[in-house]
Amino acid sequence: MGSRNVMSRLLVLSSVGFGGYLTGTYLERKRLTIASDYINTGKAAESFCSKPGLPIFGTVSAATPIPADSPSSAVANVSRVGQIMKYGFPGLDNVRSFDDYVLSYDRRTRVAHWVFEHLTPATVKHNDAVDRAKCDFKPDESIHPFFRSLNTDYKGSGFDRGHLAAAGNHRMEQKHCDQTFYLTNMAPQVGVGFNRDKWNDLERYVRKLTKQYPNVYCCTGPLYLPRREDDGKLYVKYQVIGSNNVAVPTHFYKVIVMETSDGKLEMESYVLPNQKIDNGTPITMFQVPPETVERAAGLLFFDKLARNKLAKINGKKV
Repeated sequence: MGSRNVMSRLLVLSSVGFGGYLTGTYLERKRLTIASDYINTGKAAESFCSKPGLPIFGTVSAATPIPADSPSSAVANVSRVGQIMKYGFPGLDNVRSFDDYVLSYDRRTRVAHWVFEHLTPATVKHNDAVDRAKCDFKPDESIHPFFRSLNTDYKGSGFDRGHLAAAGNHRMEQKHCDQTFYLTNMAPQVGVGFNRDKWNDLERYVRKLTKQYPNVYCCTGPLYLPRREDDGKLYVKYQVIGSNNVAVPTHFYKVIVMETSDGKLEMESYVLPNQKIDNGTPITMFQVPPETVERAAGLLFFDKLARNKLAKINGKKV
């Protein structure tokens, strides 16, 4: 009898705890979008568009709400995510899906962990209906205001708002290009000699790959690499900009998988320092083994692919 009583009490306690969780979740969702800011008393907290998620498991959230009367939009978005992430997710921290690319956002640095794209000849082809000049840099309101970067963070910083998913990779529709201008897709980059030059050269190179390969998968992101100081010790140091302390990466990477028409796969990986680079330096000088990027980024790229099944890595037969 004693054991039965204990079990009954445990069941009651479990029911109460779960009921409390459901009630709390419901009340949290019903809260007003503008509430009192518990840090700066007396100020109204900025509203934000929260995204669906589970309390334990990593999820992919749509970065823009899907209208209830447009279920086909939801299906199309999920289908595109499946195409883009065909060979696996590098990580599952704050993953957000846009119409033509997927990213994982680092709320601490205010810069993405990684951004994933699937390029085809059709997505990069010139389209008169798509005009980059109509696009505006804008904060991503799917991110909580505490962790959001703003245009004012970049103003006067000396750094460009550098694209991770390049605008030129998304030319099928105007909205695809527009969405690459969310600040979640930006990182502070040195302008002359890097963002406007050598980094741009690498972006063009990736687009040119679609002339040879029908499918190109590209993962791009920041790195914060250690440097040896005068005392002989290694330190990870990076600048932050703006009132939101947006991190300035020391380096950037691209890991690319190219799919041939007969199903063979090739991989290339690059790491470039976030600094002015001599224009005469060939892109191949920045090729590194993929595992070097993985160790530095703390991510596993294309983990559904066995490396020994690749035809080439950085142009060399495996």
